[in-house]
Amino acid sequence: MEITLTREFRFDAAQSLDVFPEGHKCRNLHGHTFLLRISVTGEVDPKTGMFYDHAKIAEVVRPLVDLLDHSYLNDIEGLSVPTIENMVHWFWQKLECRLPGLSEIVLYETPTTWCSYRGPGA
Repeated sequence: MEITLTREFRFDAAQSLDVFPEGHKCRNLHGHTFLLRISVTGEVDPKTGMFYDHAKIAEVVRPLVDLLDHSYLNDIEGLSVPTIENMVHWFWQKLECRLPGLSEIVLYETPTTWCSYRGPGA
């Protein structure tokens, strides 16, 4: 049986998006409380009834979340333009080799605005 497990993380960070036109509110320094969802997909082991230890996801993701929490995202290497599109790709690049079965990353910028990424070629 194939299943998908998802673990959530939250962090607060500031950003400015100078790629937006003059006068756009997101061009200015502003912040968000981000909600990050990391999903892994794979087969359940019939002997254990498990696919993945949730703690393993946290062990791998938490250092990245801690790096971003209460930071200015533009100063983070690889996030000089910290749109949610670029951020989900950044997370994917950091996690794909460390989380076998990584299947989707979803990043909420607000409760009504988010971006999802399923990797190259998905």
